[in-house]
Amino acid sequence: MASLPGSAQRAGMELGALEGGYLELLNSNADPWHLYHCYDWMDLAAEEEIELFSEPDTDTINCDQFSSLLCDMEGDEETRETYANIAELDQYVFQDSQLEGLSKDIFKHIGSDEAIGDSVEVPAEVGQKSQKRPEAPAMPMVTGSFLVGPVSDSSALPFLPPPALFNQEPACGQTRLEETVQMPTPSWSSVSCLNLPAGPIQLISTLPALPQGLWQISGVGVSSVFIYQGEMPQARQAPPSSGPAIHSLPKSPDRPGSTSPFAPSAADLPSMPEPALTSHADMTEGEMSPTQSQADEEVSNKLPKWPGPVERFCRSLQDEYRAEPAGPDGILVQVDLVRAGLERTSSKSQEWALATPDWAERQLAQGGPAEVLLAARERRRPRETRVVAVLGKAGQGKSCWARAVSRAWARGQLPQYDFVFHVPCHAVDRPGDAYCLRDLLFSLGPRPLEADDEVLSYILRRPDRVLLILDAFEELEAQEGFLHSAAAAEPCSLRALLAGLLQRKLLRGCTLLLTARPRGRPAPSLGKADALFEMAGFSTEQARAYVSRYFECSGAAERRDGALALLRDQPFLLSHGHSPTVCRAVCQLSEALLEQGQGARLPATLTGLYVGLLGPAVRDGPPGALAELAKLAWELGRRRQGTLREDQFPSVEVRTWAVAKGLVRPAPGAAVAELAFSSFLLQCFLGAVWLALSSEIKSKELPQYLALTPRKKRPYDNWLEGTPRFLAGLIFQPRARCLGALAGPAEAALADRKRKVLTRYLKQLQPGTLRARRLLELLHCAHEAQEAGIWQHVVQELPTRLSFLGTRLTPPDAHVLGRALEAAGRDFSLDLRSTGIDPSGLGNLVGLSCVTRFRAALSDTVGLWESLQQRGETKLLQVAEEKFTIEPFKAKSPKDVEDLGNLVQTQRTRSSSEDTAGELPAVRDLKKLEFALGSIAGPQAFPKLVRILPAFSSLQHLDLDSLSENKIGDEGVTQLSATFPQLKALETLNLSQNSITDVGACKLAEALPSLAVSLLRLSLYNNCICDAGAESLARALPDMVSLRVMDVQYNKFTAAGAQQLAASLRKCPRVETLAMWTPTIPFGVQEHLKQLDSRISLR
Repeated sequence: MASLPGSAQRAGMELGALEGGYLELLNSNADPWHLYHCYDWMDLAAEEEIELFSEPDTDTINCDQFSSLLCDMEGDEETRETYANIAELDQYVFQDSQLEGLSKDIFKHIGSDEAIGDSVEVPAEVGQKSQKRPEAPAMPMVTGSFLVGPVSDSSALPFLPPPALFNQEPACGQTRLEETVQMPTPSWSSVSCLNLPAGPIQLISTLPALPQGLWQISGVGVSSVFIYQGEMPQARQAPPSSGPAIHSLPKSPDRPGSTSPFAPSAADLPSMPEPALTSHADMTEGEMSPTQSQADEEVSNKLPKWPGPVERFCRSLQDEYRAEPAGPDGILVQVDLVRAGLERTSSKSQEWALATPDWAERQLAQGGPAEVLLAARERRRPRETRVVAVLGKAGQGKSCWARAVSRAWARGQLPQYDFVFHVPCHAVDRPGDAYCLRDLLFSLGPRPLEADDEVLSYILRRPDRVLLILDAFEELEAQEGFLHSAAAAEPCSLRALLAGLLQRKLLRGCTLLLTARPRGRPAPSLGKADALFEMAGFSTEQARAYVSRYFECSGAAERRDGALALLRDQPFLLSHGHSPTVCRAVCQLSEALLEQGQGARLPATLTGLYVGLLGPAVRDGPPGALAELAKLAWELGRRRQGTLREDQFPSVEVRTWAVAKGLVRPAPGAAVAELAFSSFLLQCFLGAVWLALSSEIKSKELPQYLALTPRKKRPYDNWLEGTPRFLAGLIFQPRARCLGALAGPAEAALADRKRKVLTRYLKQLQPGTLRARRLLELLHCAHEAQEAGIWQHVVQELPTRLSFLGTRLTPPDAHVLGRALEAAGRDFSLDLRSTGIDPSGLGNLVGLSCVTRFRAALSDTVGLWESLQQRGETKLLQVAEEKFTIEPFKAKSPKDVEDLGNLVQTQRTRSSSEDTAGELPAVRDLKKLEFALGSIAGPQAFPKLVRILPAFSSLQHLDLDSLSENKIGDEGVTQLSATFPQLKALETLNLSQNSITDVGACKLAEALPSLAVSLLRLSLYNNCICDAGAESLARALPDMVSLRVMDVQYNKFTAAGAQQLAASLRKCPRVETLAMWTPTIPFGVQEHLKQLDSRISLR
């Protein structure tokens, strides 16, 4: 390594490595300019192509050399972090409270006329210079934002008139990223280099819209720095100066408005406030004059943000994504995205599953794609790769939303990204091991892009400005060991390439946006995402809006009302309207039915819907084409694929027919020769057609494909999750209007034996033994079958108490469940907690006469009551209030306590507004209440619980014990004791593990007589009660005439306290057990007390 010459070498030895925080750097004796020159020389010494001046002690470089140096600095990760730290240090200094009013207080007596001179006066340099460094002419320099020059005396600072800085015309024909400003300067023979003097620096703002003021900054190593900020007049024409042109430093391509390599970009400082990022943050567009706005626009046009090739590539990428989709894909209806999270499957399990939030507690992403992409910053540090996952069932619009994100960027709505790459994952599922990052970004997207090395180099230098969208990520997840692949060096396989991205080793700092279908447990890659979102699907209103827009866009607006009427007559299909794919299929079939005339009706099942769509296409196709296409769909589904090559079709005729009828279409983002099924549901339906018609599928193997009963050995992987319902519909629905309409009577007759096998299998099932998810799937299969015997068998075997706790209930699930309960003709009790059921489905189930009791989320239930009250449905409101129960209630989070308080408040509001005060049955009948919030949230939420406890007049069991120890302490016991007079029915009080001392025990003993006639069991296990507390409890014990069991084990009282309790026990003949073993009591004393009274338990 080259040695540091002159003063730079001595500075490098004296400074060493500056470690620690910002305060250490501020308090050090480091000279900022020595730091600059030290780093400058170290970098320049390693560059062979940079020519230095012949003078050994002059380390000046020209603009070209500095531009090259700047690019090298930005390409280094450690250098970027150093710049970010320096900028944060600058922010730390300027945010000091003592500097807030500096611009207002300093020179407040100086007017604007005094502050601005009439002519430009260049100050002479009189400061002390370095002994080794030659004198440099005192020359002010104009950069894009500031005028920089040496100053000798801060008290006699000459001020430059702003018109002199803005009246010059910029040089024409510039191809480099630099400004040329004419200024009167001393005559030089040539100005080809920049020489920074060692003295103090004067900074004069040339920005046209900063508030007036003069700031003086002094620090170690800098004599004085002046920053003048004043309101500049409009630019005027002026005669050209005779002085030479002074070239400023080249502007950084990613730091607009700044020429300093130490000025960080906005992306480098995501946590910095906006005023620290740009000087125009507080200025609105209306506050700028038209001349200023026009001037700014001209400057931005003349100074491109990127180099030429980068800018051309960006524009071509924007043109690619800006195009609006045509046809049905162009019908855009806003779909809500909901914040999602993960939760453990059980308290003892290490597995995680997608959490199901209550409907009222859903957090919608109202801000669109920008809010979704910013959500990941909450969990990641700057310059770290951020992963955002958007999950949703098949056909809910994930791919359309991903393309909408690309379109939003192309329209300038995502300015935090310079590049967005949309990559469908089925396009990257290719064999081979000769791929690199260039292929992933430029060759595997919707269309191959032309980009040179300069574009890739820019992307690698600024990965934080890159958004990479991996659409349909489940096709890569399906590959075993995908995430555990080693991130090999390029070139490598696509699996290793993507593994490097997800492991945050490749393109570190970018943003990854994944869209995928959730299936059971989330994959490890999705589990490590920084932010999770779910596609909520269409609401009923959005589904109707989609149907209306479909017919308006197709030029058949007169049929819109007829299509809406057909959909309204089929509630089952309307409930499936939450899926955009089903909405489109309904519109297509409705259009065909309305063309036939009056009397047309939509089918009542999904099977009938797709039979109606494919029937006309099959009649116009070549013989056997449907069976061949169905076989292809099934084989691809077994491999978890949805795309196929043209050479995979059995014949050209089948391929031509499938493309012409819209059954397959070119895969978006894939090569021209690749096709994809028009929807995932269509592939599931074709797979079911193959299972029903194929002779290769044996009848005895057919039940496994329904996936209703788990198999311990070789479980069936139901990737085509819609196939079981379609299979039941094709097998059991009448042959003439179902399977026979697709394959003909002869081939449909082959399914008779399969029908018998499935009938026997379904009638042997016991619905009461199935888990909630499989029970719902059985109900869907029975509904699709439309076979009376199977339907009656399923609904008659339903248990009277149905719990769907933790199972997601979609609108179709709620509809089918309601039909089954009505058909059963018996009374049912439903547990609908943590199901995410929508208010419409909850209201429909609650309104059924066969539902006598139900449990649901408190927030959802209260919301339903308020909605019914607003609509004036008093009868249904009364029914919903009478059927609702919360027995038993366990508070596991502060939200549970808050919801319980809202329920009590609802009762109080209703009682005060009615003539006759009445209690809500849910509040009145609550008998058991558990409180388990832990040691952190417990003490905070317990006072809220105490305030509402008197409302539960029938409360019998109050359990405040928790494995994580609530620790309500003496204060909590004191608050609880005040409610004892209102808890007249309390029988069990568990205060174990709550850090209760003698103070709390004495307060409790004073209040216990209020529960003398009701309390049966009292537990103070594992607290901190000593002899004084034991003595207080002993005095209260004889008054507890109903007490049967008392537990004071694992406390801290000694033999004295134990003897007091034993003596008091002799006066309580009705007490059955007194458990009081504790390690502080001698063993002999314990044995002696037990011999005196056998009711004393020492276990």
